[in-house]
Amino acid sequence: MEEFRGRTAVITGGGGGIGRGMAVAFAQEGMNVVIGEIDMDAAAGTVAAVEEHGVRAIAVKNDVTSRASMEELADAAYNTFGGCHVLCNNAGVVTFKLAQDMTEADWDWVVGVDLYGVIYGIQAFLPRMVAAGEGGHIVNTASIAGLVAPATPGISSYSTAKYGVVGISEALALDLAPHNIGVSVLCPGGVRSRIVEAGRNRPDEYGGPEIAPIDPLRSTLPGESVPQEMLEPEDLAAKVLRSIRENNLYVVSHPETQPAVEARFQAILDAYDRIPS
Repeated sequence: MEEFRGRTAVITGGGGGIGRGMAVAFAQEGMNVVIGEIDMDAAAGTVAAVEEHGVRAIAVKNDVTSRASMEELADAAYNTFGGCHVLCNNAGVVTFKLAQDMTEADWDWVVGVDLYGVIYGIQAFLPRMVAAGEGGHIVNTASIAGLVAPATPGISSYSTAKYGVVGISEALALDLAPHNIGVSVLCPGGVRSRIVEAGRNRPDEYGGPEIAPIDPLRSTLPGESVPQEMLEPEDLAAKVLRSIRENNLYVVSHPETQPAVEARFQAILDAYDRIPS
């Protein structure tokens, strides 16, 4: 996909961080933007930032864990702008707990947002995108934790969901190739956002708001995180734009995480060497 001007982008979790960075980047390219967000004050701020670039934007109250809510987001995009050309399944949360300490509600919340949020986004938008026959692109936000869990230890539910997002994206790229709809999976390291405070919006049905450790990646959880510089959301958004233009499947951002990823795949290759001949 090379032409952005006059087209429409939909971004879940667009009120801040990576989502807001992508929204502004798309606006600078002349795209209208639909912000799906549970925090409507944050969404309003992104809408204002987008409209500064002379394009239109709307904010829609959206819960990505609800298939019905995702259908409502799609309805809003198509009723207001007539379509969706770039879909960013971006909303994400994290909880900092060992697997043995996690409750059913912990798992349901993180997997519900981070994995099923992507699935429901695909279900709500993709049939309409294919039927429109206009091509487009889907960006699914995963994480370096979706490529190598030891990069950020102590977030087993998050890694589980993000590995799933990588897998969905890889399969989706094959399914959509005949329809001129590209797919990118975003696997960044540290990005300056409020995801470590995601528990502030944790719904009551999942246990209610929770406070993360002051410095969760250096808390008492075992393991050592791969050192990563904090990337600004707008810098990551520039990488996303390039990946859409070039139809790149994988979008990575932190060279310092490469050795950990190589070690993971080398361990898999080594396992093949142990197969008895």
